[in-house]
Amino acid sequence: MALTSHCRTEFYDLFIKRSITNSSCFLHSLFRRNFSTKLFAATMASSTQGKVPAVSSAPKCLLKPIDVPNKLLMGPGPSNCPPRVLAAGALPMLGHLHPEFTKIMDEVKEGIQYLFQTKNEWTFAISGTGHAAMEASVVNLLEPDDVILVCQNGIWGQRLADMVDRNGSTVKKLVRPYGEVFTLEEIEKGLQEHKPSVVFVTYGESSAGTAQPLEGLGDLCHKYNALLLVDSVAILGGRPLFMDAWNIDVLYSGSQKVIGAPPATSPISFSLKAREKIASRKTRIRSYYFDCNELANYWACDQGPRRYHHTGMVTSVYGLREGLARLAEEGLEKSWKDHKDCSELLYQGLEKLGLELLVKNKEIRNPCVTTIKVPPGINWKDVTDYAMKNYRVEIAGGLGDLAGKTWRIGIMGYNCRPENVQLVLRVLEEALESIKK
Repeated sequence: MALTSHCRTEFYDLFIKRSITNSSCFLHSLFRRNFSTKLFAATMASSTQGKVPAVSSAPKCLLKPIDVPNKLLMGPGPSNCPPRVLAAGALPMLGHLHPEFTKIMDEVKEGIQYLFQTKNEWTFAISGTGHAAMEASVVNLLEPDDVILVCQNGIWGQRLADMVDRNGSTVKKLVRPYGEVFTLEEIEKGLQEHKPSVVFVTYGESSAGTAQPLEGLGDLCHKYNALLLVDSVAILGGRPLFMDAWNIDVLYSGSQKVIGAPPATSPISFSLKAREKIASRKTRIRSYYFDCNELANYWACDQGPRRYHHTGMVTSVYGLREGLARLAEEGLEKSWKDHKDCSELLYQGLEKLGLELLVKNKEIRNPCVTTIKVPPGINWKDVTDYAMKNYRVEIAGGLGDLAGKTWRIGIMGYNCRPENVQLVLRVLEEALESIKK
């Protein structure tokens, strides 16, 4: 059955008028005008020369409401989002180049500059989790003939080295056991031996629970004509960090830890030295999506008009903005102190339970992620399962070389409260007692 000219005109007029309204209202209007499914089928048959494939059944799971339980996320991330962040995610959608949205992007840029303590113009958020920022750092800074010195004391050094290898650049490693950090003397020997163009360290190693000292490291790298690349995903906002004062060249993080936003965006910043290295490349950046020349333009970090690069993660940027706003209102100094105080409370409680921390030296512990050795005779998963089943509290297991050997407790952002620390300690105590019975 073919649509008449009059019928087609009526249909398309209605479509245009209703296309920006609620879809259910539009379908109801079609129903009232007696457009039957047979009419649509006839139209389809006409456009496909009569060969209409059978349509599979809709998934039954999608015909029910979504089910998302409330849980207290006391693992290494993501952390629970503050109510204002969740509310921001439900705000109206905007176009990714609408002036109202680009204004929010500008505010996000200022918020990242505040958290990083930098004035770098090339400061923005990449669409993607911390892995996206890690890979963007690699593909922008490194060419095939470049050498990078990776300071590996956990899984994140391993992960970055893998990305560098895929990029075709050369990886040289300094390796320390999980739970230990690097001295300036060790790194200087690596600089002298390998002559890298970039040095990578993880400030907050979430697999091991360490905090790598950074003071003096940027100056040391520059002495040997190397750039300093720092991963701060699991520590930003939880311990002092000064990008400019410490001469860090590229710094990146994630949105889902202390910031308390959904895991969808990753803050990143480039020093002038880093930008000069990118500008002097002899080879093209191997990724279009992670080309930071294009991303910097989209975030209005250069003098030109914004160009379309990709569709920005609009509602996730709303959430990032609100997470940054919460920290700006609270103040970095208070956030650092709160994480220090809550981590100290956790350490004391764990010691009372007779549990051993992986990182012995308090000065190099990451206040956001604490790593606990699983006692002999205890199955780590029995404890994490007990916490989730009885309290809906997340306690994570080990990662990388420590898988099955440790637990990890995260104290991050909105979850950084003494009452949450007390709860997780009580849950641990109960879980251990139930296993021993």
